[in-house]
Amino acid sequence: MIDLQEEGSHGVLLLHGFGDTPQTLSLLARRLHKAGYSVLVPLLPGHGRTMDAFTRSRADEWIDAARRSLLEMRSRSTTVSVVGLSMGGALAVLLAAEVRDISALVLIAPYLGMPRVLRLAAATHWVWGRFAGELNGRNPRSIRDPIEREKNLAYGAVTGRMLFELSKVMIRARKALRAVTAPTLIMQSREDPRISPDIAEFALEELGAKEKRLIWTEGAGHIITVDYGRERVFGEVEKWLRAHDSRGSTAATE
Repeated sequence: MIDLQEEGSHGVLLLHGFGDTPQTLSLLARRLHKAGYSVLVPLLPGHGRTMDAFTRSRADEWIDAARRSLLEMRSRSTTVSVVGLSMGGALAVLLAAEVRDISALVLIAPYLGMPRVLRLAAATHWVWGRFAGELNGRNPRSIRDPIEREKNLAYGAVTGRMLFELSKVMIRARKALRAVTAPTLIMQSREDPRISPDIAEFALEELGAKEKRLIWTEGAGHIITVDYGRERVFGEVEKWLRAHDSRGSTAATE
């Protein structure tokens, strides 16, 4: 967990991705804290521990943990925004659909769609999962920067059951998009090996928010918070948060 507090400030809840850890958001967390934000990045249940703990964790636990972290942030900050990366983006959508006073929402490579072959594998996990065991879940193109790729703490493995749990979060988040009213920024790499550009465009179209924007990045993979071009990502996130912060006067469209 990363907890960088600033009393009475605008609080930002950051949510990491499937099988990953707050490490993927640590650079962004420090950038936002330096800018005066109170930042909380929880470690989701089953993540960052052991593969056994991961395979025993469930979608409802991840969602509940995100809810508790939002409550904690709201208890100590007068204004709260939510930023989610990959599956954390799907969790962020669920929170924003439930809580209407979120100041701003940022979805970074949000996992709001699953390739057809993975959807089939998730739906039939009970047939093949017990025999297949752990499968390699790494994709070197997810982080193109070799130095940052080596730092990544993700498990690098997945099971059929865990694909099913991920699909549950994804499906629920897709259904919740129209209920989101918070101003929403989506950031997506055109070279993302896990999320198709069509998914980002679908999310933008489906979002219920009146104020929403999609920004494309290039030269990076899926985890654009640590990859090449991350400074631009950080700058756009900070700009969006500041535009919806009573302390800032920058217009979101500038």
